[in-house]
Amino acid sequence: MRIKQISILAIIVIAFGAWFYFDLGQYLQLEVLQQRIGGLQAWYEDNPLRAGLVYFAVYVMVTALSVPGAAIMTLAGGALFGFWYGLLLVSFASSIGATLAFLVSRVLLRDWVQGRFERQLRAVNAGFARDGAFYLFSLRLVPVFPFFAINLLMGLLPIAMRRYYWVSQLGMLPATAVYVNAGTQLGQLQSAAGIISAPLLGSFVLLAVFPFLAKWLLASLQSRRVLARFQRPRRFATNLVVIGAGSAGLVSSLIAATVKAKVTLVERHRMGGDCLNTGCVPSKALIRSARIADYARRAEEFGLAPQPVEVNFSKVMERVQKVIAAIEPHDSVERFTQLGVDCVLGQARIVSPWEVEVDGEILTTRNIIIASGARPRVPEIPGLEALDYLTSDTVWEIREAPSRLLVLGAGPIGCELAQAFARLGSRVTLVTHADRVLPREDPEVSEQVHAAFTRQGITVLLAHEPGVFSVSESGQHCTLNTPEGSCDVTFDRLLLAVGRSPNVEGMGLEELGIGLAPGGTVAVDAYLRTAVPGIYACGDVAGPYQFTHMASHQAWYATVNALFGKLRKFKVDYSIVPWATFTDPEVARVGLNETEARERGIAFEMTRYDIDDLDRAIADGEAHGFVKVLTEPGRDRIIGVTVVGYHAAELINEFVLAMKNGIGLNKILATIHIYPTLSESNKFLAGEWRKARKPERLLALVERYHSWLRG
Repeated sequence: MRIKQISILAIIVIAFGAWFYFDLGQYLQLEVLQQRIGGLQAWYEDNPLRAGLVYFAVYVMVTALSVPGAAIMTLAGGALFGFWYGLLLVSFASSIGATLAFLVSRVLLRDWVQGRFERQLRAVNAGFARDGAFYLFSLRLVPVFPFFAINLLMGLLPIAMRRYYWVSQLGMLPATAVYVNAGTQLGQLQSAAGIISAPLLGSFVLLAVFPFLAKWLLASLQSRRVLARFQRPRRFATNLVVIGAGSAGLVSSLIAATVKAKVTLVERHRMGGDCLNTGCVPSKALIRSARIADYARRAEEFGLAPQPVEVNFSKVMERVQKVIAAIEPHDSVERFTQLGVDCVLGQARIVSPWEVEVDGEILTTRNIIIASGARPRVPEIPGLEALDYLTSDTVWEIREAPSRLLVLGAGPIGCELAQAFARLGSRVTLVTHADRVLPREDPEVSEQVHAAFTRQGITVLLAHEPGVFSVSESGQHCTLNTPEGSCDVTFDRLLLAVGRSPNVEGMGLEELGIGLAPGGTVAVDAYLRTAVPGIYACGDVAGPYQFTHMASHQAWYATVNALFGKLRKFKVDYSIVPWATFTDPEVARVGLNETEARERGIAFEMTRYDIDDLDRAIADGEAHGFVKVLTEPGRDRIIGVTVVGYHAAELINEFVLAMKNGIGLNKILATIHIYPTLSESNKFLAGEWRKARKPERLLALVERYHSWLRG
């Protein structure tokens, strides 16, 4: 590739050198063309084929080199060859030359530009990959845009060469015809710029916007076809109906009320959704109690007298409910009613794009947002239906810790709850069909968490697939299948943590024609629109990320697009998505990890700082884990971060901010961090990055300078 680039660059330099040395530009002026046209026409009459070939070759060269003069060459084509022959020559010569200029830009500059501005160009690339032909065709139709600039710019963007050629051929044809026709009247021209009049330019502009108008018209017709079988109400009781009062629904309702829209929030169970009642809040409260129990067992490490730890599990679960009750007012009907949201309790069913039925009552609305969330997935395993199994929804109802707990699933939920119950006195067996715990993380992350589980007495069974469940007098049993054979596990309670299923049943989606994505979520586009105009979806029911913070993030886009989409629409930004698993050690991540970067073929440099050397971590007795950052080769721009250790979920936020705002490791290194804090690990990581890139030659010169000063 390097040889190809050097060769092309050499050819361009030689061509430009010859151009200026022989002053070839003088022949591409209107006055010179008008003076010489008689002689050129005589030469053409004597040598029609040769004249056409020479003209064609020169035109291709002028266009490929992006030198000024294409307009004069086009006029010359009309003057020499007449309209039809000139149009044929110019049309193909200009398209071939433009494609050569496009290829030069692609070979010489695209990789550098895309690598240097990858984050800024991500949205442009996505839009161009989808609608690039429309954009190119529109630019070609309006001759006010310099064609040479279009050639060079398009070479940097994701459009295939063949498509670029034929779209250019077609798009440049109208303006080419105008210039060639003007060339047939060369003697009457005063300037090349005067060829395009205001009415003619307006016609070109109308042609340019035609593809987008056609696209809009097709979309409008499709919407009308979808809505045709429904009767639209004459009046609407509300601007927006939101189905589901979890994180996505609450934020959607709040935004709508804030911008003074009339909004109705429908919830069939409890305000706050899974996060408040069965997810984030109760699990973190349980994890906190479990961590305190673990600290008590480690009393001697902190110079305290050892003492037996007695866990009152019933009190622990009562504390969990108290935490929920303390946070509950934030998500209550009373609070949201005060904020201007009409809260309705009941089962919602969408009966038309403008109507939602709630327990027999019809609500009319301009727009609908589906935010119905998800629930724990229950796999189809023989014998499971006979067990009183637990899920992340029902585990909060128990008041006695299981003596032997079998946890099925080693993702974030399974790992968090397995460790918490183990610290609270249960003998836990964690089973997964994967070859490691937390399989979405890097292998070294999984190893650290696995090692911590083993130290705490958790039995971890990898690559084990549950085959059948059964019950006997000695307890409940599960036969596990492995590549080496099968084995049997006995337990008292089973906790299922094998993923979550979107809540899409019973809302009338199928009758409306709202389809589902392969994962069972509601199918939405980049604007969170479903297949039915006016109906949007966000949060766990829409995916692709099932995080509370992502649900809130999506809610903004769904609400703004629903209420103001006719004025302006916003695509959801998934570029920087952080998440954390609250095991001990905690695991937090944003962007790519090493595994994903290698799978996608993305080049990176890795820098790591081990937290066991951090003063505050040592003082707190938590000197374990690491910070690992992936950066672009040769640059400090961050493309991914993984933090493992004490309060990893807090530490990663500095990197999330840096990635969102294009801040590199050099600026993190130059930022003062309070001593002694855990966040110093981020600064020290940046220091490790800088240390690995010391200017050795400069330092050698500085050393000699200091030696000279000493005499």
